[in-house]
Amino acid sequence: MILKSLSLLNYKNFESKTFEFNETINCLVGNNGVGKTNVLDAIYHLSFGKSYFNPIASQNIKHDTDFFVINGEYNKQNKEEKIVISLKRGQKKIIKRNAKAYEKFSEHIGFLPLVIISPADRDLIIEGSDTRRKFIDSVISQSDTSYLNDLIKYNKVLGQRNALLKYFALNHTFNADTLDIYNAQLHQFGTAIFQKREAFLKTFLTIFKKRYQAISNGNERVDLVYKSDLFDGELNALLKQVINKDKAIHYTSVGVHKDDLIFNIDEHPIKKFGSQGQQKSFLIALKLAQFDFIKEQSGVNPILLLDDIFDKLDEERVTQIIKLVDAENFGQLFISDTHAERTEKAIKQVHQSYEIFKL
Repeated sequence: MILKSLSLLNYKNFESKTFEFNETINCLVGNNGVGKTNVLDAIYHLSFGKSYFNPIASQNIKHDTDFFVINGEYNKQNKEEKIVISLKRGQKKIIKRNAKAYEKFSEHIGFLPLVIISPADRDLIIEGSDTRRKFIDSVISQSDTSYLNDLIKYNKVLGQRNALLKYFALNHTFNADTLDIYNAQLHQFGTAIFQKREAFLKTFLTIFKKRYQAISNGNERVDLVYKSDLFDGELNALLKQVINKDKAIHYTSVGVHKDDLIFNIDEHPIKKFGSQGQQKSFLIALKLAQFDFIKEQSGVNPILLLDDIFDKLDEERVTQIIKLVDAENFGQLFISDTHAERTEKAIKQVHQSYEIFKL
Protein backbone atom coordinates (compact mmCIF):
# COMPACT_ATOMS: atom_id res chain seq x y z
CA MET A 1 0.00 0.00 0.00
CA ILE A 2 1.43 3.35 -1.08
CA LEU A 3 0.46 6.93 -0.22
CA LYS A 4 1.11 8.68 -3.53
CA SER A 5 0.19 12.25 -2.60
CA LEU A 6 -0.99 14.36 0.32
CA SER A 7 -2.70 17.75 0.16
CA LEU A 8 -3.30 19.91 3.23
CA LEU A 9 -5.56 22.93 3.52
CA ASN A 10 -5.62 24.91 6.78
CA TYR A 11 -4.29 21.90 8.70
CA LYS A 12 -2.37 22.91 11.82
CA ASN A 13 0.44 25.25 10.62
CA PHE A 14 -0.13 24.62 6.88
CA GLU A 15 -2.26 27.01 4.84
CA SER A 16 -1.92 25.05 1.62
CA LYS A 17 0.64 22.34 0.87
CA THR A 18 0.90 19.35 -1.47
CA PHE A 19 3.41 16.49 -1.35
CA GLU A 20 4.16 13.86 -4.02
CA PHE A 21 5.73 10.93 -2.19
CA ASN A 22 8.34 8.30 -3.03
CA GLU A 23 7.04 4.73 -2.95
CA THR A 24 9.72 3.64 -0.48
CA ILE A 25 11.38 6.20 1.84
CA ASN A 26 10.30 9.79 2.48
CA CYS A 27 12.24 12.12 4.80
CA LEU A 28 10.79 15.33 6.20
CA VAL A 29 13.58 17.55 7.49
CA GLY A 30 13.75 21.04 8.94
CA ASN A 31 14.01 23.00 12.17
CA ASN A 32 11.68 22.41 15.10
CA GLY A 33 8.29 24.04 14.61
CA VAL A 34 8.16 23.95 10.79
CA GLY A 35 5.52 21.20 10.70
CA LYS A 36 7.36 17.91 10.09
CA THR A 37 5.35 16.09 12.73
CA ASN A 38 2.15 17.75 11.46
CA VAL A 39 2.67 16.10 8.05
CA LEU A 40 3.05 12.70 9.73
CA ASP A 41 -0.03 13.43 11.85
CA ALA A 42 -2.04 14.23 8.72
CA ILE A 43 -1.05 10.82 7.31
CA TYR A 44 -2.08 9.21 10.61
CA HIS A 45 -5.35 11.19 10.45
CA LEU A 46 -6.12 9.64 7.04
CA SER A 47 -5.85 6.14 8.53
CA PHE A 48 -7.62 6.65 11.86
CA GLY A 49 -9.90 9.63 11.24
CA LYS A 50 -8.25 11.52 14.12
CA SER A 51 -4.98 13.09 15.18
CA TYR A 52 -2.36 11.01 17.01
CA PHE A 53 -1.23 14.02 19.05
CA ASN A 54 -4.34 16.15 19.65
CA PRO A 55 -7.70 14.45 20.26
CA ILE A 56 -9.59 17.77 20.16
CA ALA A 57 -10.46 17.87 16.47
CA SER A 58 -11.13 21.61 16.18
CA GLN A 59 -7.63 22.40 17.50
CA ASN A 60 -6.17 20.87 14.33
CA ILE A 61 -7.71 23.70 12.28
CA LYS A 62 -5.17 26.42 11.43
CA HIS A 63 -5.54 29.53 13.58
CA ASP A 64 -7.86 32.21 12.19
CA THR A 65 -9.48 29.81 9.69
CA ASP A 66 -12.80 27.95 9.85
CA PHE A 67 -12.02 24.51 8.44
CA PHE A 68 -9.33 22.02 7.41
CA VAL A 69 -9.14 19.49 4.59
CA ILE A 70 -6.72 16.53 4.31
CA ASN A 71 -6.63 14.76 0.96
CA GLY A 72 -4.69 11.52 0.41
CA GLU A 73 -4.33 9.50 -2.78
CA TYR A 74 -3.29 5.88 -2.36
CA ASN A 75 -2.48 2.82 -4.40
CA LYS A 76 -3.73 -0.19 -2.46
CA GLN A 77 -3.39 -3.61 -4.07
CA ASN A 78 -3.25 -2.00 -7.54
CA LYS A 79 -6.39 0.04 -6.93
CA GLU A 80 -6.55 3.83 -6.65
CA GLU A 81 -8.13 5.05 -3.40
CA LYS A 82 -8.85 8.66 -2.47
CA ILE A 83 -9.51 9.61 1.16
CA VAL A 84 -10.66 13.10 2.14
CA ILE A 85 -11.14 14.27 5.73
CA SER A 86 -12.71 17.66 6.37
CA LEU A 87 -13.84 19.53 9.43
CA LYS A 88 -15.60 22.88 9.77
CA ARG A 89 -15.79 24.61 13.15
CA GLY A 90 -19.00 23.76 14.97
CA GLN A 91 -19.80 20.89 12.59
CA LYS A 92 -19.20 17.17 12.46
CA LYS A 93 -16.07 15.79 10.83
CA ILE A 94 -16.59 14.13 7.44
CA ILE A 95 -14.52 11.23 6.08
CA LYS A 96 -14.96 10.29 2.43
CA ARG A 97 -13.57 7.35 0.51
CA ASN A 98 -13.69 7.85 -3.25
CA ALA A 99 -16.17 10.74 -2.83
CA LYS A 100 -18.57 8.67 -0.67
CA ALA A 101 -18.93 9.67 2.99
CA TYR A 102 -18.75 7.02 5.71
CA GLU A 103 -21.86 6.72 7.87
CA LYS A 104 -19.72 5.45 10.75
CA PHE A 105 -16.06 6.37 11.19
CA SER A 106 -15.43 2.87 12.56
CA GLU A 107 -16.05 1.48 9.04
CA HIS A 108 -12.80 3.17 7.93
CA ILE A 109 -10.54 1.78 10.68
CA GLY A 110 -8.16 -0.85 9.31
CA PHE A 111 -8.67 0.12 5.66
CA LEU A 112 -5.30 1.95 5.58
CA PRO A 113 -3.06 0.07 8.06
CA LEU A 114 -0.49 2.31 9.71
CA VAL A 115 2.01 2.26 12.58
CA ILE A 116 3.61 5.35 14.12
CA ILE A 117 6.76 5.45 16.27
CA SER A 118 7.04 8.75 18.12
CA PRO A 119 8.60 10.29 21.27
CA ALA A 120 4.99 10.54 22.51
CA ASP A 121 5.00 6.72 22.79
CA ARG A 122 6.68 7.11 26.18
CA ASP A 123 3.17 7.75 27.49
CA LEU A 124 2.65 3.98 27.13
CA ILE A 125 5.14 3.51 29.97
CA ILE A 126 4.51 6.53 32.19
CA GLU A 127 0.76 7.11 31.84
CA GLY A 128 -2.16 5.11 33.24
CA SER A 129 -3.81 1.90 32.02
CA ASP A 130 -6.11 3.79 29.63
CA THR A 131 -3.15 4.55 27.33
CA ARG A 132 -2.07 0.90 27.17
CA ARG A 133 -5.65 -0.32 26.56
CA LYS A 134 -5.90 2.10 23.64
CA PHE A 135 -2.71 0.59 22.23
CA ILE A 136 -4.13 -2.95 22.42
CA ASP A 137 -7.43 -1.79 20.93
CA SER A 138 -5.70 0.08 18.10
CA VAL A 139 -3.69 -3.00 17.06
CA ILE A 140 -6.60 -5.47 17.18
CA SER A 141 -9.13 -3.08 15.61
CA GLN A 142 -7.05 -2.57 12.45
CA SER A 143 -7.65 -6.19 11.48
CA ASP A 144 -10.83 -7.16 13.37
CA THR A 145 -13.99 -5.15 12.71
CA SER A 146 -16.15 -7.21 15.06
CA TYR A 147 -13.76 -6.44 17.93
CA LEU A 148 -14.07 -2.72 17.27
CA ASN A 149 -17.86 -2.98 17.12
CA ASP A 150 -17.97 -4.89 20.44
CA LEU A 151 -15.73 -2.23 21.99
CA ILE A 152 -18.01 0.60 20.82
CA LYS A 153 -21.09 -1.23 22.14
CA TYR A 154 -19.40 -2.06 25.45
CA ASN A 155 -18.41 1.57 26.05
CA LYS A 156 -21.91 2.76 25.20
CA VAL A 157 -23.52 0.33 27.67
CA LEU A 158 -20.89 1.21 30.28
CA GLY A 159 -21.84 4.88 29.97
CA GLN A 160 -25.52 3.98 30.36
CA ARG A 161 -24.86 1.83 33.43
CA ASN A 162 -22.78 4.58 35.05
CA ALA A 163 -25.52 7.12 34.32
CA LEU A 164 -28.07 4.78 35.93
CA LEU A 165 -25.92 4.40 39.07
CA LYS A 166 -25.75 8.21 39.36
CA TYR A 167 -29.52 8.42 38.85
CA PHE A 168 -30.09 5.91 41.66
CA ALA A 169 -27.89 7.95 43.99
CA LEU A 170 -29.50 11.30 43.16
CA ASN A 171 -33.03 9.97 43.49
CA HIS A 172 -32.43 7.62 46.45
CA THR A 173 -33.86 4.71 44.49
CA PHE A 174 -32.70 1.36 43.09
CA ASN A 175 -34.00 -1.01 40.40
CA ALA A 176 -32.14 -4.32 40.14
CA ASP A 177 -34.04 -5.44 37.02
CA THR A 178 -32.92 -2.41 34.98
CA LEU A 179 -29.35 -2.85 36.17
CA ASP A 180 -29.43 -6.54 35.20
CA ILE A 181 -30.19 -5.59 31.59
CA TYR A 182 -26.99 -3.53 31.42
CA ASN A 183 -25.04 -6.22 33.29
CA ALA A 184 -26.05 -8.82 30.71
CA GLN A 185 -24.94 -6.59 27.84
CA LEU A 186 -21.64 -5.71 29.51
CA HIS A 187 -21.08 -9.44 30.11
CA GLN A 188 -21.74 -10.29 26.45
CA PHE A 189 -19.52 -7.61 24.89
CA GLY A 190 -16.92 -7.64 27.67
CA THR A 191 -16.39 -11.41 27.46
CA ALA A 192 -15.82 -11.21 23.70
CA ILE A 193 -13.33 -8.34 24.17
CA PHE A 194 -11.47 -10.17 26.95
CA GLN A 195 -11.15 -13.38 24.91
CA LYS A 196 -9.79 -11.52 21.89
CA ARG A 197 -7.34 -9.48 23.96
CA GLU A 198 -6.06 -12.64 25.64
CA ALA A 199 -5.65 -14.48 22.32
CA PHE A 200 -4.00 -11.44 20.70
CA LEU A 201 -1.43 -11.04 23.48
CA LYS A 202 -0.41 -14.70 23.31
CA THR A 203 0.47 -14.24 19.63
CA PHE A 204 1.84 -10.71 20.04
CA LEU A 205 4.18 -11.53 22.93
CA THR A 206 6.27 -13.93 20.81
CA ILE A 207 6.64 -11.33 18.03
CA PHE A 208 7.49 -8.61 20.54
CA LYS A 209 10.22 -10.62 22.31
CA LYS A 210 11.86 -11.41 18.98
CA ARG A 211 11.84 -7.73 18.00
CA TYR A 212 13.28 -6.63 21.35
CA GLN A 213 16.20 -9.01 21.08
CA ALA A 214 16.96 -7.82 17.53
CA ILE A 215 16.95 -4.13 18.53
CA SER A 216 18.60 -4.26 21.96
CA ASN A 217 21.26 -6.93 21.42
CA GLY A 218 20.74 -7.43 25.13
CA ASN A 219 20.22 -10.40 27.41
CA GLU A 220 17.30 -8.90 29.31
CA ARG A 221 14.07 -10.86 29.53
CA VAL A 222 11.10 -8.70 28.57
CA ASP A 223 7.46 -9.53 29.11
CA LEU A 224 3.95 -8.19 28.59
CA VAL A 225 1.52 -9.26 31.32
CA TYR A 226 -2.19 -8.92 30.67
CA LYS A 227 -4.23 -7.94 33.74
CA SER A 228 -8.00 -8.23 33.72
CA ASP A 229 -10.80 -8.63 36.26
CA LEU A 230 -12.16 -11.40 34.04
CA PHE A 231 -9.35 -13.74 35.09
CA ASP A 232 -11.18 -13.80 38.46
CA GLY A 233 -14.54 -14.92 37.11
CA GLU A 234 -17.34 -14.19 34.66
CA LEU A 235 -18.23 -10.53 34.32
CA ASN A 236 -21.91 -11.01 35.18
CA ALA A 237 -20.99 -12.55 38.53
CA LEU A 238 -18.31 -9.94 39.23
CA LEU A 239 -20.76 -7.09 38.59
CA LYS A 240 -23.17 -8.55 41.15
CA GLN A 241 -20.40 -8.96 43.71
CA VAL A 242 -19.42 -5.27 43.58
CA ILE A 243 -22.91 -3.75 43.35
CA ASN A 244 -22.71 -2.12 46.79
CA LYS A 245 -19.37 -0.54 45.92
CA ASP A 246 -20.70 0.64 42.52
CA LYS A 247 -23.75 2.19 44.18
CA ALA A 248 -21.47 4.06 46.58
CA ILE A 249 -19.05 5.41 43.95
CA HIS A 250 -21.67 5.81 41.15
CA TYR A 251 -19.35 4.02 38.74
CA THR A 252 -18.79 0.51 37.31
CA SER A 253 -15.70 -0.72 39.16
CA VAL A 254 -15.05 -4.03 37.33
CA GLY A 255 -14.85 -4.97 33.67
CA VAL A 256 -12.58 -4.85 30.63
CA HIS A 257 -12.49 -1.03 30.84
CA LYS A 258 -10.14 -1.58 33.80
CA ASP A 259 -7.75 -3.94 31.94
CA ASP A 260 -4.04 -3.15 31.85
CA LEU A 261 -0.86 -4.34 30.17
CA ILE A 262 2.18 -4.54 32.45
CA PHE A 263 5.56 -3.89 30.82
CA ASN A 264 8.30 -5.90 32.53
CA ILE A 265 12.06 -6.23 32.13
CA ASP A 266 13.75 -9.07 34.04
CA GLU A 267 10.44 -9.58 35.89
CA HIS A 268 10.29 -5.97 37.16
CA PRO A 269 8.26 -2.98 35.86
CA ILE A 270 10.27 -1.23 33.15
CA LYS A 271 8.84 2.12 34.33
CA LYS A 272 10.83 1.83 37.57
CA PHE A 273 13.70 -0.49 36.72
CA GLY A 274 14.44 0.03 33.02
CA SER A 275 17.15 2.43 31.85
CA GLN A 276 16.26 5.13 29.34
CA GLY A 277 17.87 3.07 26.56
CA GLN A 278 15.98 -0.06 27.59
CA GLN A 279 12.70 1.86 27.67
CA LYS A 280 13.34 3.25 24.18
CA SER A 281 14.19 -0.20 22.81
CA PHE A 282 11.10 -1.65 24.51
CA LEU A 283 8.81 0.90 22.83
CA ILE A 284 10.41 0.51 19.39
CA ALA A 285 10.07 -3.29 19.68
CA LEU A 286 6.44 -2.87 20.73
CA LYS A 287 5.66 -0.77 17.64
CA LEU A 288 7.59 -3.01 15.21
CA ALA A 289 5.73 -6.00 16.65
CA GLN A 290 2.52 -4.05 16.01
CA PHE A 291 3.67 -3.64 12.41
CA ASP A 292 4.39 -7.39 12.07
CA PHE A 293 1.04 -8.39 13.59
CA ILE A 294 -1.03 -6.06 11.39
CA LYS A 295 0.87 -7.09 8.27
CA GLU A 296 0.26 -10.77 9.05
CA GLN A 297 -3.44 -10.26 9.79
CA SER A 298 -4.27 -7.90 6.91
CA GLY A 299 -1.91 -9.14 4.21
CA VAL A 300 -0.96 -5.50 3.57
CA ASN A 301 2.27 -3.67 4.44
CA PRO A 302 1.23 -0.90 6.86
CA ILE A 303 2.65 2.56 6.31
CA LEU A 304 5.37 3.19 8.90
CA LEU A 305 5.89 6.66 10.39
CA LEU A 306 9.10 7.39 12.34
CA ASP A 307 8.62 10.73 14.07
CA ASP A 308 11.74 12.43 15.39
CA ILE A 309 13.36 9.02 15.59
CA PHE A 310 16.88 10.34 16.34
CA ASP A 311 15.49 11.89 19.51
CA LYS A 312 14.67 8.39 20.73
CA LEU A 313 17.70 6.42 19.55
CA ASP A 314 21.36 6.89 18.66
CA GLU A 315 22.38 6.92 14.99
CA GLU A 316 23.60 3.31 15.08
CA ARG A 317 20.22 2.02 16.24
CA VAL A 318 18.33 4.20 13.76
CA THR A 319 20.47 2.76 10.96
CA GLN A 320 19.77 -0.71 12.34
CA ILE A 321 16.00 -0.07 12.15
CA ILE A 322 16.23 1.33 8.63
CA LYS A 323 18.25 -1.75 7.61
CA LEU A 324 15.47 -3.91 9.05
CA VAL A 325 13.06 -2.01 6.85
CA ASP A 326 15.31 -2.63 3.86
CA ALA A 327 15.77 -6.32 4.58
CA GLU A 328 12.17 -7.19 5.33
CA ASN A 329 10.20 -5.37 2.65
CA PHE A 330 8.42 -3.05 5.06
CA GLY A 331 6.75 -1.01 2.38
CA GLN A 332 6.50 2.78 2.58
CA LEU A 333 8.42 4.64 5.26
CA PHE A 334 8.18 8.26 6.47
CA ILE A 335 10.90 9.78 8.68
CA SER A 336 11.06 13.22 10.32
CA ASP A 337 14.29 14.74 11.60
CA THR A 338 15.90 18.11 12.28
CA HIS A 339 19.17 17.27 10.47
CA ALA A 340 19.04 16.49 6.75
CA GLU A 341 22.66 15.23 6.61
CA ARG A 342 22.15 12.80 9.49
CA THR A 343 19.00 11.38 7.92
CA GLU A 344 20.54 11.04 4.47
CA LYS A 345 23.62 9.33 5.90
CA ALA A 346 21.39 6.74 7.61
CA ILE A 347 19.14 6.00 4.64
CA LYS A 348 22.03 5.82 2.15
CA GLN A 349 23.12 2.64 3.94
CA VAL A 350 20.09 0.88 2.50
CA HIS A 351 19.67 0.39 -1.21
CA GLN A 352 16.25 1.95 -1.67
CA SER A 353 14.99 5.01 -3.49
CA TYR A 354 14.19 7.97 -1.27
CA GLU A 355 12.96 11.54 -1.31
CA ILE A 356 13.95 14.34 1.07
CA PHE A 357 11.45 17.15 1.73
CA LYS A 358 12.96 20.25 3.31
CA LEU A 359 10.34 22.23 5.22
